[in-house]
Amino acid sequence: MDNKTNINWYPGHMAKTRRLIMEQEKLIDVVYEIIDARIPFSSKIQDKDNILLKKPRVLILTKYDLCDKDETNKWIKYYEEKGYKVVKLDLSESSVNFNELINITNELMESIQQKRNDKGMKDKEIRVLVLGIPNVGKSTLINRFVQKNVANTGNKPGVTTNLVWLKTKSNVLLLDTPGILWPKIESEEVALNLASMSAIREEVLPIGKVSWHILEKLNKYYPDKLSMRYNMESLDEDIIEVYNTIGKKLGAYKNGEADFNRVSEAIINDVKSERIQGITFDRYEW
Repeated sequence: MDNKTNINWYPGHMAKTRRLIMEQEKLIDVVYEIIDARIPFSSKIQDKDNILLKKPRVLILTKYDLCDKDETNKWIKYYEEKGYKVVKLDLSESSVNFNELINITNELMESIQQKRNDKGMKDKEIRVLVLGIPNVGKSTLINRFVQKNVANTGNKPGVTTNLVWLKTKSNVLLLDTPGILWPKIESEEVALNLASMSAIREEVLPIGKVSWHILEKLNKYYPDKLSMRYNMESLDEDIIEVYNTIGKKLGAYKNGEADFNRVSEAIINDVKSERIQGITFDRYEW
C-alpha cells in the first residue's frame, strides 16, 4: 500500500470540523471511531495531527454484514493487538443491539466514575465524540443509537454538516460530526479504495480508474463475483473488450461498443448499492 499519489481532498467544512472538534476536547470523554469493514485500513482516519488521540477510543466496524469476514477479522485482530477496543455492528436492521458498545464505554469510564462515586457524586453523563470518514454509516449508527432520525443519512459523502450533541436512552451523550478525511491522500491504493466505497466524491478521481480498480479487486480476490455479475472469468488485458462484455451484460452497449461512462457508473453503483457483497479490499499482509 505504498503507491504514492497526491490527491488533495480537504473541503472547507472538513477544516472547520477539525477546528470545532478541538474546541470540544475538554468536554469529550470517549471517541467512537467508525470504520468501514470492507476497507478497515483505508477508512481509518490517518490522524497525523493527533486529534484527540489521548482520549479512550472504540473502533466500530460498520457494514460488517457486507465484508469478507475472514479478511476483515484479520484486521480486527491487528487493531486489538494494538490496544483498541473493537465492536462489530450490522446497521442494516432497524433494531441494533448496542449492549456490547455501551458496556465497553462504561468500562473505559469506570475509574472516573468510581472517583465521582467515592466523593458521593452520581455517575457523569458520558460525552462521546462520533468520528469517521464520509459514508461509513456514522449517521445511521447515531439514529439507531438514539432511536430517532436525528442525523441526516445518505449514501454519499458530505451529508452531515454541523456538530450536534444528541441524547440517548443510555448514560451516553453523542457528538455527531461531519465526515472528515486527512488533508492529503498519499497512497493511490487508499484513494481508490475510498472512492470505490463512495467515501470521496466521484469527481475527485477519474470514474474509469475507480471502476477498473473495483474490477481488479474482484478479479484478484473474488473471481466468482466477477463471473456472476459481469460474465467475466478474468480480466483481459484489452480494457475495451472487458467493458464491451460488461456493457452487453448491463445493457450499456450500442452501435458495436460499450458506453464507457455508463458501464463505469454501473460498476461503482454495484458496490454503492450493496449489490456486490462479501468483499474486503484492504488485505492484512504485514
